[in-house]
Amino acid sequence: MLQLKNISKSYTTGSFTQTALNDVSLDFRKNEFVAILGPSGSGKTTCLNIIGGLDQYDSGDLVINGASTKAFKDSDWDAYRNNSVGFIFQSYNLISHLSITDNVEMGMTLSGVSADIKHRKAVEALEKVGLKDHIHKKPGQLSGGQMQRVAIARALANDPDIILADEPTGALDTVTSEQIMELIKEIAKDKLVVMVTHNPELAEAYADRIVQFRDGKVISDTNPPADLKTNANYQLKKTAMSYFTALKLSGKNISTKKWRTALTAFASSIGIIGIALILSLSNGFDKQISSYESGALSNFPVTISETAAQIDMSNPPGAQMEEADKKWTEFTDAAEVYPYDPTANTVLHTNELSQEYLDYLDKIDHALLDGVSYSRKVNMNILRSDGETAVPVDTASLNFTTYPDKPAGTEGSYLADYYDLLAGSLPEQPTDLVMVVDEYNRMNQSILEALGFDYNAANVSFDDVVGREFKLIYNDDYYTEADGMFKLNGNAANLSEMYNSANAVTLKISGIIRKQQDSPMSTMSAGIAYSDSLAEQFIKNAQGSAIVQAQEQQDQVNVLTGKVFSQIGGVDMSGMQMGMGMGMGGSSASTDPGNANSQEAALAALGAVATPSSISLYPKDFGAKENLVAYLDKWNDNHSKEEMIVYTDLAAMVTSLSSGIMDGITMVLIAFASISLVVSLIMIGIITYISVLERTKEIGVLRALGARKKDITRVFNAETCIIGSLSGLLGIGIAYLLTIPVNIILKSITDLSNVAQLNPLHAFGLVVLSVGLTMLGGFIPAKFAAKKDPVVALRSE
Repeated sequence: MLQLKNISKSYTTGSFTQTALNDVSLDFRKNEFVAILGPSGSGKTTCLNIIGGLDQYDSGDLVINGASTKAFKDSDWDAYRNNSVGFIFQSYNLISHLSITDNVEMGMTLSGVSADIKHRKAVEALEKVGLKDHIHKKPGQLSGGQMQRVAIARALANDPDIILADEPTGALDTVTSEQIMELIKEIAKDKLVVMVTHNPELAEAYADRIVQFRDGKVISDTNPPADLKTNANYQLKKTAMSYFTALKLSGKNISTKKWRTALTAFASSIGIIGIALILSLSNGFDKQISSYESGALSNFPVTISETAAQIDMSNPPGAQMEEADKKWTEFTDAAEVYPYDPTANTVLHTNELSQEYLDYLDKIDHALLDGVSYSRKVNMNILRSDGETAVPVDTASLNFTTYPDKPAGTEGSYLADYYDLLAGSLPEQPTDLVMVVDEYNRMNQSILEALGFDYNAANVSFDDVVGREFKLIYNDDYYTEADGMFKLNGNAANLSEMYNSANAVTLKISGIIRKQQDSPMSTMSAGIAYSDSLAEQFIKNAQGSAIVQAQEQQDQVNVLTGKVFSQIGGVDMSGMQMGMGMGMGGSSASTDPGNANSQEAALAALGAVATPSSISLYPKDFGAKENLVAYLDKWNDNHSKEEMIVYTDLAAMVTSLSSGIMDGITMVLIAFASISLVVSLIMIGIITYISVLERTKEIGVLRALGARKKDITRVFNAETCIIGSLSGLLGIGIAYLLTIPVNIILKSITDLSNVAQLNPLHAFGLVVLSVGLTMLGGFIPAKFAAKKDPVVALRSE
């Protein structure tokens, strides 16, 4: 049945090599009681471990029923120990936190035997060794002889072919030793029993065969078999420990260390508590902010302008900013203006505010609106001079915009409060202009060109910008009458004369400003900003000019070209509140008097009629805004991309900004709280490693019973899974309780009710996170446990 053929085994420690077995050959019968005797260091225990598959030979072969074990893998040796071998150890090697029934069942558990069958067999085995009345006890409640009987029952329960006993009576008194030997002799009637002992009297009294070892060799054999019959159909049944079994083992082990487990779980839960509270507050504050925004931002307008910026999907914003970061320095100290081409980064969509669209807006449910306001553009006549020649400024390229003024009677300046002055001074007179640059000190090339700067040569110095003068020319000087018609007084000599005329209004760039670094958003884009008083002054003058009065009398003919207009109906938004703002137009078809196709367009181009450049719709509340936006989107659903109207929802922009800030704060706080999770992960690793050291003998026992390396890993992973679950549930429970005092404190400080609210999904996610992190922390110690040598593990105390 069992053969050792020329087995050799040696151990190397540093440069020293010890030969434990030297060319040992032994044959064993299917059922006999063999006692191996010999002095310490003779190799008898090594031989027993090799027979049991706990240790592997260096050379030779171990043959089981005619099957060689040379090609055995780790999993084959595990199955061999589980199927074919039962161990009886001198120190019993019972798992202390399991009942004796669970100890006996363990080998069958690894074999995959059903619960009912393994329990019945375990009870039968315990009855066989005389422990019927003790099946519910734990090992610590038994005497030494009783624990050895449990070890024998465990060895027999899975019905192995071979029983290996290593000094089974070494820790017992004489009477108990004789009882154990009688029991083993009874077992040997139908099994092969191989016993290692130092006691020759016991061997001679009970063994059928005595084999003597000395210096790693067999020196005598009292009853060697003459002819050994073998069964060549030997097959192994693979072992497997279920995760439930691993949880059961770890759970019972943890139950013996309740306080340590509780303190470990609490320490690990601190990070979960912190993150849970942060998420609770973030969730609550998000709701409070949304409620506040619904009230405070409900009347922010939805604005429809003639042009709107859209993202160029072929050049995404991330790539644009990456390029910008390479080329420009944000909030630089350099005293230069940097030209750039914004068309490379954005696509400008032109909104055609046609009569059809204005009629569509007129049909908006007035119950949704608090009012409608229009921004009007003013076409001014502006000249610049190089000292010799005056030329018109292309105002269409200047991005002229009015800068905000604080209401009358209030102190301070909007520009001073929200912008940094880079050079010069802030406007003091209506005729003072200010240049606005972006955070990179950039300015549109077309604006610099319109202002007369040669941006191709070099960057523009602040000193060249501040003090730059322009002249505003009124209509009566800019246009001349001839035979009832008007023309531009625009030859070079006349333009220079107008520039130097006493009637010309001197405009000057008084300073250069940039939004403050900590400002979340800017109300003005890069360009030239002017006082609203300047626009009002020009409109008033234009309305009394000769060309405007002549044009008002001519509703069919353009007084500049003599061409007949194509009539366009007026705009009527009756029932809605109208306001008038100021913006500047340029020399495009819509603002050039010569290209005007209606009397209204001609008057607007002459600065006398404020035509809409943008429309602001003020919703009553957030719900009305959503309906309003849906109504505006409905227009786009029925029109092509070119005919679409792109609007700006300022409330949505602010909401997105505040949401981003809240998310950012939450992420930062979670990052800080996560430090404790990292500490917990390290702590779990240490605790698991300590558990591995404490359970080293248990590891050896499980391996001796046929547990695979992955089963050992699974046992400790199950332990960390239990601790992680307890930690997560404890953390969530404490966090829920802490939201009560937190809400009370916040209520007393801020008058906000029920701020801290933990989302159940967040709670579930944190429990999963806790389990995942603790299992990660225990992963390395679990792998370390699986790699332990079972022979060394069994010798540990």
